[in-house]
Amino acid sequence: MSRVCELTGKGPMVGNNVSHANNRTRRRFLPNLNDVTLQSETLGRGVKLRISAHALRSVDHRGGLDKFLAKAKDTELSDRALKVKKEIKSAQADA
Repeated sequence: MSRVCELTGKGPMVGNNVSHANNRTRRRFLPNLNDVTLQSETLGRGVKLRISAHALRSVDHRGGLDKFLAKAKDTELSDRALKVKKEIKSAQADA
């Protein structure tokens, strides 16, 4: 399973472990990913996504999944998130 946030595109970063003797070895910093079900007000159903804890806070800050996806760049979103964004846009256009 890919270690990339589906909403923000945040993925693993690389750096060094630095010992007390200043020896350096390579390491990976993995994002804090969680499997969550976010409720879409427009679609009236839940959407399962694998997102970072930072993205979950951003969704709450913006006022829900629908508003977050409306402002999100398409290049950062995963294929599933893009599909949900298009469904929300079409549902809002029909209403």
